[in-house]
Amino acid sequence: MNTAVATLKKGEGRTIKSGGLWIFDNEISNISGTYENGEIIAVEDFDGYFMGWGYINNHSKIRIRLMSRRRDEIINEEFLKKRVQACWEYRKAVIDTGCCRLIFGEADFLPGIVVDKFSDILVVESLTLGIDRLKETIIRLLIQVLSDDSITIRGVYERSDAKVREQEGMPRFKGFIGEPFDTQVIIEENGVKYYVDVKDGQKTGFFLDQKINRKAVARLCRGKKVLDCFTHTGSFALNAGLGGAASVLGVDASETGVLQARKNAELNGLSGTVQFQCADVFELLPSLEKKGEKFDVVILDPPAFTKSRNSIKNAVKGYREINARGMKLIKDGGYLATCSCSHFMDPQLFAKTIREAAVGAHKYLRQVEFHTQAPDHPILWTSDESYYLKFYIFQVLNR
Repeated sequence: MNTAVATLKKGEGRTIKSGGLWIFDNEISNISGTYENGEIIAVEDFDGYFMGWGYINNHSKIRIRLMSRRRDEIINEEFLKKRVQACWEYRKAVIDTGCCRLIFGEADFLPGIVVDKFSDILVVESLTLGIDRLKETIIRLLIQVLSDDSITIRGVYERSDAKVREQEGMPRFKGFIGEPFDTQVIIEENGVKYYVDVKDGQKTGFFLDQKINRKAVARLCRGKKVLDCFTHTGSFALNAGLGGAASVLGVDASETGVLQARKNAELNGLSGTVQFQCADVFELLPSLEKKGEKFDVVILDPPAFTKSRNSIKNAVKGYREINARGMKLIKDGGYLATCSCSHFMDPQLFAKTIREAAVGAHKYLRQVEFHTQAPDHPILWTSDESYYLKFYIFQVLNR
């Protein structure tokens, strides 16, 4: 590791002192010694107290991301193997590992990297320069750890094509790590089968974080008429269908998503029960209301309406409108499943927004369940960014 040392300004470093992993550019007083961007350097407080080892990047406002707080620890292959092994042991304990998130960045103390397992395929997303230098070692060690548990990985695909890489001074990239393979993969989750497009699907190909929530909704759908908004590739709709729904309509603005959803319905023998429509949800809901349509269950799983603090106001407006519209389409005593996947829409603000939507729609809400993301996307209490998904199920009653 490099011998360079970053010294914090007096009174700064509050985030890492409370257990966080990020040091911002304006918190650093000076850096002694020479280093290259992406290298591991030491971090000390203003008085020389050792704070940890982290990788540095002068192109990023998050100047240093900590990898370890122990002076005697060396960030080498042995260190990475321990981290990767810990990730796997945790997943085995908390979730079905047929398809799951194996590494979740900061929450797994490997900042900047995400790895998803889709059956026998791994998809990796590398978001920072420092972790990019370690990426191939981490993947090799992960494959080795899985192999030790008799799990064979057929191929690895990289989806490092997020815009955030540009903030690190890095180009976006996607492609095979190792030998090429068919990037259309079939997975099974909650008994539902899906085609996952790891090359061109959103994010890493499929949203694994709603696994528990999809199962919770399915329990409510037997014999019911269901509307699934922002269905993407049909995951909630298909869980409703396999849960015994009488009919399901899944809606999404993406023609590609809807075509994939129809293929997924066919794969599960649900083409007769579960139908999909390409439409703008914000336009469709008022037209359904005008026609007097009513549903027993309405599911709202929109994309993040805000990815920064600056657009919170507009996001609140969007969430309030979509929830009020959804509630108006629910039969008295029916159910609403609603969520936000934006970290910036904090739990209190999201709850307040839903409450306001209920007042506007003249409905009572009776909370049935509240969940966050599935446990393979762990929430680290000293890393606020790791908590992003809020998911409610309500019974909706007329006033």
